[in-house]
Amino acid sequence: MRVTVLGAGVVGVASAWYLARAGFEVTVVDRQSQPAAETSFANGGQISVSHAEPWANPQAPLKVLKWLARSDAPLLFRPRADWRQWWWLAGFLRECTAARTRENIRRLVALGLYSREALRALREETGIDYHAQVRGIVHFYTDPAEFEAAREPARLMTELGCERRVVSAAEAVTIEPALASIGPSLVGATFSPGDESGDARVFTRELARRCEALGVRFLYGHHVTALRAAAGGIDHAEAIDAGGGFVRLDSDRWLLAAGSWSALLAAPLGIRLNLYPAKGYSVTMPVADPEAAWQASLTDDSHKLVFSRLGERLRIAGTAELSGWDRSLNRRRCEAILARVRQLFPRAGEAGRAEFWSGLRPATPSNLPYLGPTRYPNLHLNTGHGTLGWTLACGSGRVVADMVAGRRPEISW
Repeated sequence: MRVTVLGAGVVGVASAWYLARAGFEVTVVDRQSQPAAETSFANGGQISVSHAEPWANPQAPLKVLKWLARSDAPLLFRPRADWRQWWWLAGFLRECTAARTRENIRRLVALGLYSREALRALREETGIDYHAQVRGIVHFYTDPAEFEAAREPARLMTELGCERRVVSAAEAVTIEPALASIGPSLVGATFSPGDESGDARVFTRELARRCEALGVRFLYGHHVTALRAAAGGIDHAEAIDAGGGFVRLDSDRWLLAAGSWSALLAAPLGIRLNLYPAKGYSVTMPVADPEAAWQASLTDDSHKLVFSRLGERLRIAGTAELSGWDRSLNRRRCEAILARVRQLFPRAGEAGRAEFWSGLRPATPSNLPYLGPTRYPNLHLNTGHGTLGWTLACGSGRVVADMVAGRRPEISW
């Protein structure tokens, strides 16, 4: 049985791995020349089940209104004459109730815990080295109100199985000594000892090599332009290859894991995915002073930034810009990230050698991804993971592989 996966990011390659292990003849198609070349290229690096609190929550609408006038806001909404953007925003507002927030957290934590265990099992099985740091994640706070507001989500996540305990500023510094540089501005933190970090790009490319050893075929430089339906199913896909030539792709089954472009490919088939790109930015720089640089992964909740240690490099990522499918890099937003790093950890990295990056994260209003079957029996979805693509990749891939194989997944979705 042939299965074609559309997308060679961390989600698509993880899906290919589990599909190949299930005995399918797998082909992965991507427009780039290698895997993890877009959204998975330079993300924040966190395996963060503790980030399961969705953007859409009862406090979000007021925060978004306050951020509208700030070009460096953590969530930047740029209104466009685009019905998809407004449809997404309406869905986002519907998800901001307390009941919806709690249910979305419950589902994200369940999938996140499952995915984290799947990643650990895969890492042990394959021996992939991707600069993994198994030191937990510290969410630190410099705003007393934000710190108090973190107590209830922390309690709920712990209740659901993801330990996220509230700690004092002094305890946070004991866990991660680099936080001492924040001084009296640090008012407290939460600590999730089970969470991890690592380089998603390195992981994806190493896993792709292991997929090839299992017989998975990768078609790079192939831009899929359409999925064509016939007789109640997907008959074939159409693509343009690296030389500009037309290519017809045939397969028995299809898995759509094309990130933010999934909605555009699904729409002509009558499948409406409420999925919109949330452009994120990252800064990567060499470690300058090992004593001042963090080891555990960190999250600055007030600025919505994450900090990871990737070997001798530091990765800082965050912000979300809702401005369509434009991948251009806004240097001002990158400079704002760098300014925050200098403020908090002035000796940690070589800012003069910083590299900037932007990528489009496929966000749904609820933060819940689309996993599973569609109206076409031979087309499945694995997309819409937003900022949690790296966190949920292995679990999502395993769940969808079970669905494609006709097996009941180990967790419900």
